[in-house]
Amino acid sequence: MEARDILKRPVITERSSELMAEKKYTFEVDVRANKTEVKSAVEEIFGVKVEKVNIMNYKGKFKRVGKFGGYTNKRRKAIVKLTADSNEIEIF
Repeated sequence: MEARDILKRPVITERSSELMAEKKYTFEVDVRANKTEVKSAVEEIFGVKVEKVNIMNYKGKFKRVGKFGGYTNKRRKAIVKLTADSNEIEIF
Protein backbone atom coordinates (compact mmCIF):
# COMPACT_ATOMS: atom_id res chain seq x y z
CA MET A 1 0.00 0.00 0.00
CA GLU A 2 1.05 3.57 -0.65
CA ALA A 3 1.63 5.91 2.30
CA ARG A 4 -1.26 8.16 1.22
CA ASP A 5 -3.58 5.12 1.11
CA ILE A 6 -2.74 4.09 4.68
CA LEU A 7 -3.51 7.45 6.35
CA LYS A 8 -7.08 8.47 5.53
CA ARG A 9 -7.55 11.64 7.61
CA PRO A 10 -6.64 13.19 10.96
CA VAL A 11 -9.19 12.77 13.76
CA ILE A 12 -9.87 16.19 15.27
CA THR A 13 -11.75 16.08 18.55
CA GLU A 14 -11.36 17.81 21.87
CA ARG A 15 -9.46 14.84 23.30
CA SER A 16 -7.12 14.53 20.31
CA SER A 17 -6.41 18.27 20.47
CA GLU A 18 -5.32 17.90 24.10
CA LEU A 19 -3.05 14.98 23.16
CA MET A 20 -1.22 17.14 20.60
CA ALA A 21 0.50 18.94 23.51
CA GLU A 22 2.12 15.58 24.38
CA LYS A 23 3.19 15.04 20.73
CA LYS A 24 0.47 12.42 20.16
CA TYR A 25 -1.49 12.68 16.92
CA THR A 26 -4.63 10.73 15.97
CA PHE A 27 -5.36 9.48 12.45
CA GLU A 28 -8.02 7.34 10.84
CA VAL A 29 -6.13 4.63 8.97
CA ASP A 30 -6.90 1.83 6.53
CA VAL A 31 -8.51 -1.22 8.13
CA ARG A 32 -5.81 -3.54 6.72
CA ALA A 33 -2.81 -1.43 7.84
CA ASN A 34 -0.59 -2.62 10.71
CA LYS A 35 1.55 -0.62 13.16
CA THR A 36 4.76 -0.71 11.14
CA GLU A 37 2.97 0.46 7.97
CA VAL A 38 1.35 3.34 9.88
CA LYS A 39 4.72 4.32 11.39
CA SER A 40 6.50 4.38 8.03
CA ALA A 41 3.62 6.28 6.39
CA VAL A 42 3.64 9.05 9.02
CA GLU A 43 7.43 9.34 8.84
CA GLU A 44 7.36 9.52 5.02
CA ILE A 45 4.49 12.03 4.69
CA PHE A 46 5.30 14.43 7.53
CA GLY A 47 9.09 13.96 7.83
CA VAL A 48 9.07 13.22 11.58
CA LYS A 49 10.36 10.42 13.84
CA VAL A 50 7.73 8.13 15.40
CA GLU A 51 8.36 6.56 18.79
CA LYS A 52 5.18 4.51 19.29
CA VAL A 53 1.92 3.59 17.53
CA ASN A 54 -1.32 2.47 19.21
CA ILE A 55 -4.17 1.14 17.05
CA MET A 56 -7.85 0.72 17.88
CA ASN A 57 -10.54 -1.07 15.88
CA TYR A 58 -14.16 0.09 15.86
CA LYS A 59 -16.99 -2.18 14.73
CA GLY A 60 -19.80 -0.77 12.63
CA LYS A 61 -22.96 0.26 14.48
CA PHE A 62 -26.38 -1.13 13.55
CA LYS A 63 -28.57 1.66 12.19
CA ARG A 64 -32.16 1.63 10.96
CA VAL A 65 -33.91 3.78 8.39
CA GLY A 66 -37.57 2.87 8.56
CA LYS A 67 -37.91 -0.89 8.17
CA PHE A 68 -34.45 -1.28 6.65
CA GLY A 69 -31.43 -1.98 8.83
CA GLY A 70 -27.72 -2.08 8.17
CA TYR A 71 -24.30 -1.44 9.63
CA THR A 72 -22.13 1.65 9.37
CA ASN A 73 -18.56 1.20 8.13
CA LYS A 74 -16.02 -0.32 10.47
CA ARG A 75 -12.96 1.84 11.00
CA ARG A 76 -9.50 1.84 12.52
CA LYS A 77 -7.87 4.65 14.50
CA ALA A 78 -4.16 5.10 15.22
CA ILE A 79 -2.55 7.29 17.89
CA VAL A 80 1.02 8.12 16.88
CA LYS A 81 3.53 9.37 19.48
CA LEU A 82 6.52 11.32 18.17
CA THR A 83 9.99 11.29 19.69
CA ALA A 84 11.03 14.18 21.96
CA ASP A 85 13.53 15.61 19.45
CA SER A 86 11.13 15.35 16.47
CA ASN A 87 9.36 18.28 14.84
CA GLU A 88 5.63 18.78 15.40
CA ILE A 89 3.01 18.00 12.73
CA GLU A 90 1.05 20.99 11.41
CA ILE A 91 -2.51 19.68 10.87
CA PHE A 92 -4.26 23.04 10.68
